[in-house]
Amino acid sequence: MSYTHTITVPMSYAQAVEATREALADQGFGILTEIDVKATFTKKLGEETGDAVGDYVILGACNPTLASKALAAEPQLGALLPCNVVVRRGADEDHATIDAIDPQTMVQLSGAPAVREVAEDAEQRLRAALSSLGAEGKS
Repeated sequence: MSYTHTITVPMSYAQAVEATREALADQGFGILTEIDVKATFTKKLGEETGDAVGDYVILGACNPTLASKALAAEPQLGALLPCNVVVRRGADEDHATIDAIDPQTMVQLSGAPAVREVAEDAEQRLRAALSSLGAEGKS
């Protein structure tokens, strides 16, 4: 099973990070956390390791309404929140890849009907965000 939805867009890494933030916001997600993996690896493991991973950021996206419903249904689901969205440099400087967690992963770990409902809504919103990025990259 794939646990992400992925799209590659014809944008620079910096453009893709900004466009991803906007696409997520349009779908009701705020960014709670941001991890610059390259900077962290460089600081902790050295420049060579940071350069090897390349431009790579993990955005912790949260839709408060969906998160509150998920936590009300099953408080331990907080371990799976926020929804991580990765933006990374593609094969060249003119492309970037965006990976969004597939919220259906939560459904496989929980049998609660409310969790299924939240996951379906979150998945629809994340797919819409990715779809808009693909359309934006083509314009």
